[in-house]
Amino acid sequence: MIELEHVSKVYRTGDIELRALDDVSLRIDDGDLVAIMGPSGSGKSTMMNILGCLDVPSSGTYRLDGVDVGGLSDNRLADIRLEKIGFVFQSFNLLPRTSAIRNVELPMVYAGIKNRRGRAQRALARVGLGDRTHHQPNELSGGQQQRVAVARALVTDPSMILADEPTGNLDTASTVDVMTLFVELHEAGRTVVLITHEPEVAEFAKRVITLRDGRVVEDVRR
Repeated sequence: MIELEHVSKVYRTGDIELRALDDVSLRIDDGDLVAIMGPSGSGKSTMMNILGCLDVPSSGTYRLDGVDVGGLSDNRLADIRLEKIGFVFQSFNLLPRTSAIRNVELPMVYAGIKNRRGRAQRALARVGLGDRTHHQPNELSGGQQQRVAVARALVTDPSMILADEPTGNLDTASTVDVMTLFVELHEAGRTVVLITHEPEVAEFAKRVITLRDGRVVEDVRR
């Protein structure tokens, strides 16, 4: 599903060059549950941006479902993000004063999908929030808000869930709750990629890729 071949990402400011990713090659298959780890400055955020089609490599090739995304237009990259990738962020990114179900409907509005209400209700039920559809974010716990964010990521039926520090704002109990949900999605056949610096979160993954200074220094399957 995901193939990176000799991918590098270089940022330049004047005469200063920052090599955020340096000749990274890896493959993530359909249905994998993968954690990408590393300290600050290791290249995790750059990796997330490239995997999520939010940025493109400076060199090398990134294929998503067999499509080389490097030469695609901004509009086509936006389409791929809507069609193939469900994003989950540390800060939830829910609209305030907007019900859970309306938050979950939002990506379908952008994608022009009809019959949104039923799909949003099913997505919320899938993450255990079928009885919270009309609650606003401030009426939900942190763990529940992240479950709404997961439902929003699932509602367009993407190939991959890409989660960036998804438990960074959660307490221990809510972390276990949300990570258990990701494991369930993986067991149902969904590809899940976690970007994290927390070993406790990586423990839930079936494969852990560790970055340091923009390179893969360890790739362990469990």
